[in-house]
Amino acid sequence: MPPAKVALKSEPTVTTQHRIQTRIVHSSPEAGAVPSALPHEVTRLESPKLWPVGVPSPPNSRRGDVANFQARVPPIIGEATFRGWLPVDGIISGQLGSNGGGFTIRQRPRNGAECEPELNGEIRFKDLLRVNGYVAGRILSEKGTLIVATEARVDAEIEVGVAVISGTVNGNVIGHERVELSPGAVIMGNISTNSLAVRPGAFFHGDCCVWKEKNGDK
Repeated sequence: MPPAKVALKSEPTVTTQHRIQTRIVHSSPEAGAVPSALPHEVTRLESPKLWPVGVPSPPNSRRGDVANFQARVPPIIGEATFRGWLPVDGIISGQLGSNGGGFTIRQRPRNGAECEPELNGEIRFKDLLRVNGYVAGRILSEKGTLIVATEARVDAEIEVGVAVISGTVNGNVIGHERVELSPGAVIMGNISTNSLAVRPGAFFHGDCCVWKEKNGDK
């Protein structure tokens, strides 16, 4: 008889467990709202991992590129006055006002495919001017010496005291004292001067007028 009493006492325990399981089963349909809240919780925990790390913003990278580029050679070297157009692809620093001033320009190097003149207008000088880049317009000097470097291109009317040309000139050249064409020079235009020197390797296409006297008599 005592073993039977023990069996009767264990029965409520089984029933209680069954009731607990039943409650869990009935509560699962009400948990339909749990999945809707669950992604929000997961998103709040994992979303910071999706942000990129160490990627600079475009303005900062552009500023660094501007500051670190290697400036190109100036189109002209010498003291001169210029009136015209100056396209800028680089950095301008300084101050310029109605009472005077000055500024410095650092241009980015060209890729070789650009065909726009670096200076387009009228250039006047007194003593010496060297052209290293692409210049267009007019170059004037009563007694000064103009040097056109080998890599230079001048699409302009030239009237100077002395012209020493090693690059390419598309335009008429007037040298009141002398015009010298160095090896590799290419002249597409007329030349008027008191003294003309053409070195072997120079190319000249146009008319030539050489003055006999300094006063302009031919």
